[in-house]
Parts: sequence; C-alpha cells; structure tokens
Amino acid sequence: MTNEQKELTMPTKYDPKATEENRYDFWLKGKFFEAKSEEGKQPYTIVIPPPNVTGKLHLGHAWDTTLQDILTRTKRMQGYDVLWLPGMDHAGIATQAKVEGKLREEGISRYDLGREKFLEKSWEWKEEYAEFIRKQWAKLGLGLDYSRERFTLDEGLSEAVKEVFVTLYEKGLIYRGEYIINWDPKTKTALSDIEVIHQDVQGAFYHMKYPLADGSGHIEVATTRPETMLGDTAIAVHPKDERYQHLIGKKAILPIVGREIEIVGDDYVDMEFGSGAVKITPAHDPNDFEIGNRHNLERILVMDEGGQMNDNAGAYQGLDRFECRKQIVKDLQEQGVLFKIEEHIHSVGHSERSGAVVEPYLSTQWFVKMQPLADEAIKLQKGEDKINFVPDRFENTYMRWIENIRDWCISRQLWWGHRIPAWFHKETGEIYVGKTEPNDPENWEQDTDVLDTWFSSALWPFSTMGWPDEEAADYKRYFPGNVLVTGYDIITFWVSRMVFQSIEFTEQKPFNDVLIHGLVRDSEGRKMSKSLGNGVDPMDVIEKYGADALRFFLSTGSSPGNDLRFYWEKVESTWNFANKIWNASRFALMNMDGMQYDEIDLSGKKSLADQWILTRLNETTEDITRLIDAYEFGEVGRLLYNFIWDDLCDWYIEMAKLPLYGEDEEAKKTTRSVLAHVLDQTLRLLHPFMPFITEEIWQHLPHKGESITIAAWPEKREDLHFPEAAKEFALITEVIRSVRNIRSEMNVAPSKPIELQIKPKNKEILTALESNRHYLVRFCNPGELIISDEISAPEKSMSTILTGLEMYLPLEGLLNIDEEIKRLEKEAEKYAKEVERVQKKLSNEGFMKKAPEKVIEEERAKEADYQEKYDNVLARIKELQS
Repeated sequence: MTNEQKELTMPTKYDPKATEENRYDFWLKGKFFEAKSEEGKQPYTIVIPPPNVTGKLHLGHAWDTTLQDILTRTKRMQGYDVLWLPGMDHAGIATQAKVEGKLREEGISRYDLGREKFLEKSWEWKEEYAEFIRKQWAKLGLGLDYSRERFTLDEGLSEAVKEVFVTLYEKGLIYRGEYIINWDPKTKTALSDIEVIHQDVQGAFYHMKYPLADGSGHIEVATTRPETMLGDTAIAVHPKDERYQHLIGKKAILPIVGREIEIVGDDYVDMEFGSGAVKITPAHDPNDFEIGNRHNLERILVMDEGGQMNDNAGAYQGLDRFECRKQIVKDLQEQGVLFKIEEHIHSVGHSERSGAVVEPYLSTQWFVKMQPLADEAIKLQKGEDKINFVPDRFENTYMRWIENIRDWCISRQLWWGHRIPAWFHKETGEIYVGKTEPNDPENWEQDTDVLDTWFSSALWPFSTMGWPDEEAADYKRYFPGNVLVTGYDIITFWVSRMVFQSIEFTEQKPFNDVLIHGLVRDSEGRKMSKSLGNGVDPMDVIEKYGADALRFFLSTGSSPGNDLRFYWEKVESTWNFANKIWNASRFALMNMDGMQYDEIDLSGKKSLADQWILTRLNETTEDITRLIDAYEFGEVGRLLYNFIWDDLCDWYIEMAKLPLYGEDEEAKKTTRSVLAHVLDQTLRLLHPFMPFITEEIWQHLPHKGESITIAAWPEKREDLHFPEAAKEFALITEVIRSVRNIRSEMNVAPSKPIELQIKPKNKEILTALESNRHYLVRFCNPGELIISDEISAPEKSMSTILTGLEMYLPLEGLLNIDEEIKRLEKEAEKYAKEVERVQKKLSNEGFMKKAPEKVIEEERAKEADYQEKYDNVLARIKELQS
C-alpha cells in the first residue's frame, strides 16, 4: 500500500472508538510486548501490582497501570529489553467474602459445600473476574507480556510460598502461639495490624466500683467495653501509687460474676489517668495480655468467633457482644456498681474488608518474628544502595512503620488461600512443617488455616520470575525490578513486606525505585465510594472519550505522590487535544503528496520556520526524556501539549503553508520532509501517553518498521539544531503576537490592512526582520510595512516596546490618546514590577550563593531587558503627552 493510498483511508474526523478498535490485537499478534532476552539489550523490569480478583478495575488501577505503561513503552522505544509482567492476586478474605455472598443468594453456605467444592467455586470466580480484568487492560492499551502472566495461587508461586514459610520456620522466624490478635467476627478470621482501619466513633467510659473482698470498701475502675468485664482476672495499680499500695496482693469481687480477682502492682498503669486503677482482661486486650503474662493471670475468653458471648459469660451466653453491653450496663446500674457514664469520642478498629468492629481476641495463630527481618531492611535503607522513593517524603512513611515493627500474624481462618504447610500429629500433637506432607499422612492432620494474602504478595517481585529456582532464566535476567508503581495507601501493607522478604531470600532489594501516586478523588476532593455514589468507571470514560484521552488526563493531571481530582471537563479537553493532533496530521499527510520514507530529505535549504521547529523538537525531546526519567509526567504532559498545540499546529503548520502552497519545488520538498520528520518524532514522544491515536497516525506516515511501539525513541540531533534561528524566530513571533493583540484591543479585524512601522535597535535585528518580511506580511496583514532604524513615532499611533525594537501602528481615527496613555502606563507598571522582582532575586544572598552562574546571567539579562522596555515605554508616554 502506498502512502497516498494510506492517507485516503484515514477518516476525516477523529473517532476514538474506531481508532482504538482492533489495535490492541495488532500489538499482541506482533508480540511487541514480549520480553525477548536479546543479547546486548539492557533489561528493564516492572511487575504489575496484582489487582484482586474480586471485581472490576477502578480509576485508581487505570492511573497506576497507565504510569507503568508510559515507563515501559518509553524504555522499549529506547532499546531496552522490557518485561512488564502481569498478574493478579487471590485476595483471600475479599474473594472468599464475595464467593460466600454469591452462595448465600443461592441459599447455601461454604459448609454445605465442603472445602474442596467451595474452592472449585472460588476458582470459577477467579477465572470469570480475571477475564474481566484482562479485557479492561486491553481497553486501556497496556503493553503487558501475557506469556508470563502469574497468579498468587498458581503452582509456581505456591512453591515459593512453601519455601519461604518452611525456611522462616526453621530459622525460628515463624512461630505459633496464643496471643491477642485482631479478630473480625463477621468473616471469622484474624487480621494483621494494617488490615485494621481506625475510625473515631462516639463511645463512653463506664465508671464502676468493684467491692473489696474483705468488705473494707471498693476500688474504682473504668472501661469502654463493659461486656469484657466478665473475663476480668485482676485489677492493676501502679506500685508507687500511695493511694493503692496497701491494696496490692489483696482481692476484689468481680461484680455480677462474684469471682474473687487479685489486685496487682504494675508499672504499665498510668497513675494520672482516671482513678489510677484498671481492670485486667488478659483474653480480650493486648496490654492486659502482657500484664497477665507478667503476673501469671488466668485468660478467660468470654466470646466466640462470631462475636457472641460464650458459656464463660454465664447468663449473657448467646447474646451478641453489643447486646450484652446494653444488658450488662443496665444490670450494673441496678446493682449500684455502675455509677457514671461519661460520653467521649474514641478510636475504634474496623476490619478493612468487612467493616465489622474488630475484637481484640485471644487466639492461637501463626506469626512472623519481624524484628530481625526489619533490621536488615533498615540497614539497606541507611546504606548507599537504598531504595529510592519518589517523592522522597514517603520514605519517612516506610521507615516509621518498619522501625516500629510488631510481629506479623499471618494465619487466616479461611479456605481460599495458601494452606499453611503445617501438620499436627493426631495422637501426640507434635507439629511438622514441611514443603511436602508427612510420610505417614494418615496419622497427621494439616492445619486448616491459610496464609495472609500479603504473605504471597510479598514474594511477587521474585516468585513471578521462577524463584526459588535461582537458575531460572527470568529470575537471573529480570530481577530485581527497576521501579514499582503504587499508591501511598499500601506502602506498609505491601512495599515494606516485599523489601524484607526480598532481602531475606534473594539478598537483593526487589526494585530500585518506588514511584508513589495518590488517590483519585471526585471533583470536590472526596474519596470515591459506593456510599457517596461518586465513583467513575474507567470503562465509561473510555466509551465516551477513548482510552487515549483518559490516559493523558490521568498521567498528567497531578505531580508524584499527590491525589488527583477527576473532572469530566478535563477529559473532554484531552479529547480536544487528540482531535487537534488528528486534524494536524491529516493536513500534513494531504500535503506530503504520497511521500515515501526514502524520499525524506532534511539536507536542503531550510526556512527560518523549519530551523525553529527542528530546534524546538530537539529541546522538547531532551526535556521530555529527562522528565520521564524523573517521573514528572505532569510536566511532560504540559510540554507535549504546548509543543503540539502551540509550536507545531498554531505556528509551524501555518507557516509551512507558505512554501507548500507556493511555486518553489525545492522549498516544498524540504518543508514536506521537515513536516514528515517532526510529526513522526512528535508521535513517538506522545506514544507512551496516547498509544492508540499515535499508532494509527504513524501507520499512515512514511516510516520504517512494523509498529510505533518498537520505533526508536527520539534523540537530539546536532545537525538539526539551530539556536540562533530559534532566537530570530522568537523575535518574529513576538511581533506577530503584539500586532494581533493590538488589533484585538482596538477591535480591528485581522482581515483589515493596517500600516505597520518597526524600528529595530541595531543592524542585526534589522537584517532579521527584513529577511523574514514575508512572515510579517502574511501574518500581520499590513497595508504598508516599514522596517527602518530611522523611524520617528507617528502621531496618533499605538506603540509597543519589544526586545530589541519599537513598533508603531498608526491608527488615525481609531486611536484615543488618553486611552493609549492609560494602556502604556499599565505596561510601564508591569515592567517596573518585573524589574523589582529580578532585582530582589539578585540581591538575595542565598540565591546568589546557590544559583549556577548561567542562571544568574540569565536573570541579569532579564533585568536589563525589562529596564530597557520600562524606559522606552516612559519615553513613549512622554511623547504622547507633549
């Protein structure tokens, strides 16, 4: 197919749906996204933060994956051997809750099905939702290597999980013990600390009098959870508290239950808080648990796994914990034990998954001993080869958590997940931990619990590469990764755990950089949620405006680490940007006259506009390459937008029409070549952000290669760099803009010829203006154009002071002298402020010490320029007033 024929197939109007349709299949069939392990190419690796198979992707996922796609597409074009590895997370609690919810709609429970059948249902759910996710990835245009897709429950990752669990157990870093853990009574499973969300709620302090056993009086205590008093086994006071020293070792009577409990002295108690005496419930409070250990207190559990009172609760057995609270408060009041209820706001833990109020609960669980692992992660971060957080303020979030680490409860009372590789002997109770079942399995019973989802996710950077086989080709070539892109909300959940597991098992950090983004919020800054009804489905945005518009908005709408507000209007404006690119490209193609790739010739004589746009392309290429490496996508978006909309479309294409519509065939050929080259390079720079439209247009351009996805990334070309021409062009465009502004102010139509007089301050500027007179004639539309250094300001003319010249527009009959003086006074005020601003900067000692000499010289040049403009404007005002 010739280029001329290709051009005819490009629709006149930009339709994102038509542009994006089938393009992804073309990329996949071409295997452009598959890592090739090519010799001589440097590997570049990103593993996708695996989305949960609990539902469809939201805007946050779209943002996160778009940033990764920009990086991997850029690096692929720069010649790297790129692996962007896709995958999904089994999301234990969340997925099991979804599957159980579906079963409830059918009138059955997981217990009716049994473990094996329930897992079959869970796998069916996984397959269904994994397909949803893949379709959404395709709609977004993500350049993923599907040949390496992984799942946290697949066979290879299961082997990695067993290896890690067994190794940590054998090192004494995994242990089983009875501790107070966070318990979710709704899903009936343990939670780790970071799966608990603390919310301020209206509560109360309940003040009670516990009678002393010897009848000598009572002791006051207070609690926010009176239902737990049924499990009290002591009252604690500070051993130095003179009010209570005489009571230590004595007994008190537990109201309602009637049981004697000991009064103990413990340094934990705050003498200044409340009465200075606290009730101790070792089975229902983590601090009480520690006090109980120190004083060898009994642990009495008064609730079951569902949050109902058990047989240790006596008459309250069977009541929900909150119903029990109401009843026990009533009974205590009737007995005269409860003498004051003090309302107050306090922080209460809620399950991140189910929303249920978390219960501190005595339970036998599996734990990871975190301190030794955390110490190594801290050591890494304090060394030269530390992980680079972007923005760096998030390193503090990471370090705060890891420096105040607590042991990690890793067992979950679920069926969906990695089953703990531990067996209990049916007769002796002995524990066996291993990667395979015991030799005599009939005598052993495997632990029914599964591992916390984050346990397998923590291994994601290396388990996906074939580890624990350290000779696996992908592991040797692509690990560790270059960058992890993720939200600030899972730094402690996931990032920290990947770091310590990677150090422990591979002796390497899992990635070099961690790029942190924020949350997508609605236009009012609120978090998107079902309850507010303010969520936006990315697929709805794509349906309306296309993936390219959504991607460009998401990736350029905020700076690293900050939240992003979603505005439909801004997505629409990015669609307008895409439309502008489409129309400009169609114009270019129509004027290339079927040009083939080998006909592009950039060696001919170039116009000032040609030299300027090639220089601007070089500058933009350098800036964008640098800013992408710095993850400053918002700045990249601004530069791309300005270059394409202003430089390429509004200036160069308009100026290119002069030779394209002229009679000089050599000038036409050169302009076509420049246009083809600049458009090709611009599309390449834009491609990582807007992959669909850039591929579509590029396929119509004269080019070499199958796809823009594997086309070379633009680089600065010294042979096409003309800084002096760029300065000259800036002078011409400044004149054109000023004339347009004056026409606008005076309401003089662009089509109406006007007289234009320009007085340059030196011969160099005079020559530049004369040699580019054709641009001034075309874009200023002067009836008469006079360029001379001997001009005197005509009467009743508007004037403008520009860098290196004065410009006069005689507007007899249109000019009001008083209004022109007012306008010039405003201009003088503007230049005076600029002079003051620059002088303030140059008189700042800190600036002068720190700023590079080049920057200081630039500021001095600005000062001189503004001062000259200010003086010339004042002189012009004086002329008009005389």
